Amino acid sequence: MSVVTRRPIALTAGAVLLAEAVGAVLLHGVLATIQSGQRMSLAGLDPDMMVTGTWVMGGVMGAYLALCGAVLLRAGVRRAAPGRWGRVLLVTCAVTHAVLGAVAVGLVGWAAFAWLMVVMGLVVLSLVVYGPGGAAPGGEGAEGDGSAGEAPQPA
Repeated sequence: MSVVTRRPIALTAGAVLLAEAVGAVLLHGVLATIQSGQRMSLAGLDPDMMVTGTWVMGGVMGAYLALCGAVLLRAGVRRAAPGRWGRVLLVTCAVTHAVLGAVAVGLVGWAAFAWLMVVMGLVVLSLVVYGPGGAAPGGEGAEGDGSAGEAPQPA
C-alpha cells in the first residue's frame, strides 16, 4: 500500500481503539454499579470483591486499549512503523479482538461480533501496511540498501 493510505489507516485504528477504551471503562462501570446494587454472591464470593474486580478489569482493559490506540496514533502522526514491542502489542490486540468476537457472537449477538471484527481488521490492516519487521514498504533495510522485505529476484 502506498504512503497515502498508511497514515489514515493507523490514525483511524488508533482513534477507534481510544474510543473503545472509553467504552470498555464505561461498560465495566455500569456492570459494577448493577453488581453492587444486587448484592448477590456467585459461588460464595464476596459481592464487594466482585464489584472491585469488575472496576479493576475495566481499568486494565481500558488502559490496554488506550495503549494500543496510542501506539497506532503515534505511528500515524510520525509516519513511521511501530517498533518491535509496538507490533507485539498490536498483534495481541488483534488476537484479543478475535477471541472476544468469538465469545461475543454467542453471548451478545452478531452486531457485537461485527464491531469486534471491524476493529480487528483495522488493527491487522495497520500492521500489514507497514510491512514485515516493522519497516515501511519501500523503505530502507537495516543495512540501508533499500532491500527491506523484498524477495530475491531470480536471474
